[in-house]
Amino acid sequence: MPINKLALIRYKTIDNCLQNRFRKWTLEDLVEACSEILYEYEGITRGVSLRTVQLDIQNMRSEKLGYNAPIIVTDKKYYSYSDKNYSITNIPLTRSDLGTLNEVVEVLKQFKGFGYFQELTGMVSRLEDKVYKQQHRGRSYIHFEKNDLLKGLEFIDPVHKAILNRKVLEIRYQSFKARQPTQVVFHPYLLKEYRNRWFVLGVNSKELQLILALDRIIAVKEMEDEAYLKNTVMDIDTYFDDVIGVTKSPSMKPQLIVMKIDKANAPYIQTKPLHPSQKELKLEPDGLIFSIEVIWNFELEREILGFGEQIKVLSPRKLCNRINHRIGKMQAQYDKEDE
Repeated sequence: MPINKLALIRYKTIDNCLQNRFRKWTLEDLVEACSEILYEYEGITRGVSLRTVQLDIQNMRSEKLGYNAPIIVTDKKYYSYSDKNYSITNIPLTRSDLGTLNEVVEVLKQFKGFGYFQELTGMVSRLEDKVYKQQHRGRSYIHFEKNDLLKGLEFIDPVHKAILNRKVLEIRYQSFKARQPTQVVFHPYLLKEYRNRWFVLGVNSKELQLILALDRIIAVKEMEDEAYLKNTVMDIDTYFDDVIGVTKSPSMKPQLIVMKIDKANAPYIQTKPLHPSQKELKLEPDGLIFSIEVIWNFELEREILGFGEQIKVLSPRKLCNRINHRIGKMQAQYDKEDE
């Protein structure tokens, strides 16, 4: 049974709703949720009919799609999963699925070198490895960067669901600098990963933009009686385009940063740019002068310092002085050991 894109969006939306056990879902609620998501993702304004969602639920319950979703109705009105741990995303792959995925992987691999499909490269490798591992029940022959000791990973799912369902969160949060945790009423808009750490962008009850680190969250709870503030000021698709990392506030503006890297390490910068805005300005006998246009933040300084003596900031002068000052403090740390 072929499934079109819109149907898949509806199935996933219904699944997300029914996993949210802190709310009772009527058929009308599910229709509204599907209509809102289709408008947000596809710009469809005509909404979804009751009959369409009823058929979706019927299909999800059946074996046609392999879901066999345990959807029940209580009080002749409210829809839910009888198994609180069920999700259509947890369905194991069948032998037929694996065969199809193998074919898909082989097709996708043919397009990895084309510019339009550059973003598929990592996804195809992960998918290929996942399929192989499940088929052979053996070891994996490709390792991706991960840190199993990271804190806060358990909050990814509830925060993501809150974004999808436009739910306000009460977050108990303690930054590295705070002595005591605080309660934050938070309206989440976007999850962001940077160097294996996860962050969430949103606003508090006063509509002040915040970026919270998930590893500093202590507890998360949905607030049923709080109205969700829809995002009307940020373009979340481009919000982090002008930064390295995640540190950013509305008042910060990108600057042109000019640097020089020595000849031996220039290829590393050329093959893996520090930022998409990177431009080569001048190739000299002893190195490469290049620029990036980004917001000056902590992550930028850390990136520069990570290259050690191989790189030098040429402008702006304030950043050059700042890096020089930090290098001096680093030197002082080692000088203490020699005393």
